Amino acid sequence: MNAPRATARLQLHAGFTLDDARACVDYYADLGTSHLYLSPITRARAGSTHGYDVIDHGAVNPELGGEPALERLARAARRRGLGLIADIVPNHMAADPANAWWRDVLALGQASAYSRHFDIDWHAPDAALRGKILLPVLADPYGDALARGDIRLRLGPGDGSFELDTPAGRYPVASSSIPRGYGGQALLRLHDPCAPDGRERLHGLLERQHYRLAWWRTAPDQINWRRFFEISELVGVRVEDDAVFDDVHALVLRLYAEGILDGLRIDHIDGLASPGAYLRRLAQRLAQAGACRPAACAQKQAYLVVEKILAPGEEPDPRWRMDGTTGYDFMDQAGALLHAPAAEGPLRAFWQALTGDTRAPRAQLEAARRRMLERHFPSERLALVRSLERVARQDARTRDWTAHAIDRALSAMLTAFPVYRSYAEDGGRGRADREACRKAMQRAADLLEARAGSADAALLAELDQWLSGEAPPGLEPQALAERSEALRRFQQLTPPLAAKALEDTLLYRYGPLLSRNEVGASPDTFALSPSAFHALAEARARTHPRAMLATATHDHKRGEDARARLAALSEMPGQWRDNALRWIQALPAGDAPTLADRYLLIQTLVGAWPADWDAGLAAQPDSALAQWLERVSQWQRKALREAKLHTSWTDPDPAYETAADAQIAFLLDDPAGRGLLGDIAAFASELAPAGMINSLTQTLLRNTLPGVPDLYQGTELWDFSLVDPDNRRPVDYARREALLARAREASAIDLSESAWRSGAVKQALIQRLLAARTRLPALFAEGECIALAARGAQAERVLAWLRRHDGQNALVVAPHLCALSLAGYARGCSADARSLWADTVLALPAEMAGGAWRDATDGRQLHLLPDGSVPLAEILREMPVALCLSVDG
Repeated sequence: MNAPRATARLQLHAGFTLDDARACVDYYADLGTSHLYLSPITRARAGSTHGYDVIDHGAVNPELGGEPALERLARAARRRGLGLIADIVPNHMAADPANAWWRDVLALGQASAYSRHFDIDWHAPDAALRGKILLPVLADPYGDALARGDIRLRLGPGDGSFELDTPAGRYPVASSSIPRGYGGQALLRLHDPCAPDGRERLHGLLERQHYRLAWWRTAPDQINWRRFFEISELVGVRVEDDAVFDDVHALVLRLYAEGILDGLRIDHIDGLASPGAYLRRLAQRLAQAGACRPAACAQKQAYLVVEKILAPGEEPDPRWRMDGTTGYDFMDQAGALLHAPAAEGPLRAFWQALTGDTRAPRAQLEAARRRMLERHFPSERLALVRSLERVARQDARTRDWTAHAIDRALSAMLTAFPVYRSYAEDGGRGRADREACRKAMQRAADLLEARAGSADAALLAELDQWLSGEAPPGLEPQALAERSEALRRFQQLTPPLAAKALEDTLLYRYGPLLSRNEVGASPDTFALSPSAFHALAEARARTHPRAMLATATHDHKRGEDARARLAALSEMPGQWRDNALRWIQALPAGDAPTLADRYLLIQTLVGAWPADWDAGLAAQPDSALAQWLERVSQWQRKALREAKLHTSWTDPDPAYETAADAQIAFLLDDPAGRGLLGDIAAFASELAPAGMINSLTQTLLRNTLPGVPDLYQGTELWDFSLVDPDNRRPVDYARREALLARAREASAIDLSESAWRSGAVKQALIQRLLAARTRLPALFAEGECIALAARGAQAERVLAWLRRHDGQNALVVAPHLCALSLAGYARGCSADARSLWADTVLALPAEMAGGAWRDATDGRQLHLLPDGSVPLAEILREMPVALCLSVDG
């Protein structure tokens, strides 16, 4: 098995097991992928739909079929030449009593052998929590839950053991806390919460546990262990500890050594204390395991990618030992490339008119970050403040800095921090870290109005030094330890702060065009020029040529083809604005939902309208329409709560949400609403072909430019899914297998209108692009990537690259910002569409002017002009995109 040529991401759960994945092996092999890329396979909480809530790193999830099913999948994959990549979750586990490590810590506290496996502050400032773990699992305040009898003593699973039974689960009782001399039933009666004295005794028993049951609302202010983001069901794991690392990775390293796995995807690398050190250790262990792999496994080097969100201008840390990221960066870049920069101004002005908010996106992001620091992460922020206060006391020059002053300066720095985190390890910050911290300090000074020489400016300078990872000469061991602790807390706070403020708040608040609101995107970047896109592709080829290229993931906010359709609106901002305003005004009047929320709904309806519903609204069965609108309703509820403006997960506003639901009900049940939806649907259907042109452009780029193309399950056909859980719905493999069988038998791609509507044209294109990668692996894995220029009236509307390696050449051609003009391709009128290219040609390098070029989709030979150039109308004769190949000899 060679290094990945193309991957296919599969979401595993009880409804789609490893044996179900095995049934898809032939399909993905025929499509042209080289590796199946699996969501987490380790044992997760019962009924988990995603696998990231791990309860046992040492076992393959029995709900997926266990290790025997994994072995069956590996054998089937090997027979078809496929490898397996597994997603692993080293950063966190489920804080669930079913997690044996966590349960042991709850039962034994600091005496547990696993007490250092989790990131717990056993020395919390709150005396009631010292030596204890806060468990914010109660639906109501503790006293109310106790009085109502929601907490009860029960007999445990072992002889003489007891548990505390709560609506959130059953928790172990420390054996040392149980009164002696009573039988089990007698103890239960003594601690019966229905009797006042029993309730008092039960309270006393609870106070003697190694944990403190609490109302879920206490978590932001009192939590004394690291969570994944702000999710109190997921606890941070200390994989920086060698023993913990070994316990977490023993299974996957064994599976790699046995040749069952060929690579790993590291979830949330930014959550780890020292990502660079972690990746070095993992690469070393994988290399050791690789020496034991069966001789039949040709792939001797593990493929290793990390989930990492890159800010604009940010690159992966060059010190990391990995193959690259999982592709959010490419997804953002390809999306930005599809947007016309001239549309940003009109669309932003329209959004501002709807909202009345004229602040720049960056200012709105800073406001979201401040909210997160104040309301969602106060415990983590204040723990960092206390840590920095201890650092200050180590030096006579700084010991007078108060916690309040440190908090002010730190909060400004955190508000302004421009990237997910710094990586100040291995002796300090890298070049990129230094630049990010310089920008953060400069902006923090502006926020504090700290002039040069002021006390605030001096404190910011101290913070910058303390958090640099660079220790002054002669620093005492205690002072060094305090600095290390502060740096760790800082670097593990900025990632959840960034994610929750941007991805889970601002991208639901700010919506001039929702196609640019995606994981990995920045509200500051609306569009990307071809030259900028090419520079980023060149950089990736130079530093991480095996990085994944993704355009859809299990975390995307809307499907890749919904985004591509909405991107076409940037070619007609005025017309779109007029239509959108008319539809907004046609929705039922009222103060709720706001004009902005109505506009977000309108965009979603247009972007997600099914491509095969082009016959119009009246042709759709009521049941199908109701199901689709229910999916939209679920998206809307999540979007409104994530925005946190009028309702939220923690404080839902039933009246606002009911008003929002009524807008969708109006579209389904009211005759006027049906008329409005019909108008919107007609517009979406008219726009759909342009969206398809954009879709094929990003499909072509993902499968031909430097990197490893990653296909998210089911997206080989049109994907108009919404945010999770909608984007994790079951995939209709029977339909895809039938379409693929026909595509492989055909000499050319079926370009009939039905093939465009069904998405079969997209699937067939992917199959032919991957077939080219299979035939010429070195060309696409190692070949240089050269941007080519066009000549003629439409030269600025052409994207073209030349891939070449050792006599092998590939010509990659796609349209740019002219999807509306080329919609005829998707309507069966390719002759009309290609007339756009009438006088435009593509210039090839002089040394290639005499070569023979063939279209990779149908084998057709291109006819070059005498000067060696190729007419665009010749390249894009029947399709809006092309891959052409020329091989010496």
